[in-house]
Amino acid sequence: MDSTRWLIVVRHAKSDWSHDLPDHERPLSPRGLRDAPRLGRWLAEAGHVPDLVFCSTARRTRETCQYVTGELPAAPAVRYDEDLYGADVPDLLNAVRRTPPGVATLALIAHEPGVGELTLHLAGEGEDTRDVQAKFPTGAAAVLETTDGWDALTKARLVAFFRPRD
Repeated sequence: MDSTRWLIVVRHAKSDWSHDLPDHERPLSPRGLRDAPRLGRWLAEAGHVPDLVFCSTARRTRETCQYVTGELPAAPAVRYDEDLYGADVPDLLNAVRRTPPGVATLALIAHEPGVGELTLHLAGEGEDTRDVQAKFPTGAAAVLETTDGWDALTKARLVAFFRPRD
């Protein structure tokens, strides 16, 4: 059995600040509505299709999830987790560590600065993570590879970093 696991760390697509709404309720902007499906198509074409998605409960992350997963060849199970809203590295790791052992590819859709910090925490701050160190923009995704079990995840290798402008 292959013990390789894949973690796809996603920052929600660009949100709309033009409405007087609480932060948790901000929807995607027109740019976000374009970028989220683009990310889904890239994941599908690259073969990084999640079995399971953990998603923040914020509207912009839920909408990102909907548009990303709508472009995948198979719809993954999605679990919305209010602890991912405003989550830091320990919160995000706690979510990942609750992943069932049979899941080979997990996507985590959340917010900055947590998503960038988690990626660097797992992959380190070497030459291969230079783009992540510079900026983890909205609608971006880091694909990490690990042989650690989900319940003991401590390190991973960054194998791809998608940015909508690319």
